[in-house]
Amino acid sequence: MAVTVRAAGSWLWWLGVVAAVPGTAVTFSPAGRRIGVMAGAALFIVAAAAAYLIRGGRYEARARAASRAAKSVYLQDRRVTVRTWVRRRRWWLLLVFLVALGSSALLPCAGGMLLGGVGAGLWARSLRLARLERAQDALLWVRPDGDRTAYQLTGIAAGDAGPGGGRRR
Repeated sequence: MAVTVRAAGSWLWWLGVVAAVPGTAVTFSPAGRRIGVMAGAALFIVAAAAAYLIRGGRYEARARAASRAAKSVYLQDRRVTVRTWVRRRRWWLLLVFLVALGSSALLPCAGGMLLGGVGAGLWARSLRLARLERAQDALLWVRPDGDRTAYQLTGIAAGDAGPGGGRRR
């Protein structure tokens, strides 16, 4: 479960960085580069806080109500989960990237920094989920029947993902 949150965070972070960098070279903006970067910094902080806080309590409640997974449950590989997540959302990611890149004409760097802030907030949320998983000494998984509201618990050594959705070492 934390794998999808972490995948979203990393993709949005890097798309935001790539969209913000060309904004530093924009000199024809009506607002100016300095104002764009300052507005982008404020948007980054607000977006990161919002992405971290929104639905955070819902994840914790679902984690506490999670049931133990049966031995017959198939655990999807971490790479496959990330690839599936990206494939389902590739057009949205492209659209958001193009909007953030195009916003540099009005406010340089602001759109990319906003996108990067959402990514940073989601990555921080995956760290929050990692703390939950370590506290329960179990990994949280979305149920295989597709019910996204109910989670299942497995041992910490199950699958190839570590707490928080990162690679297991």
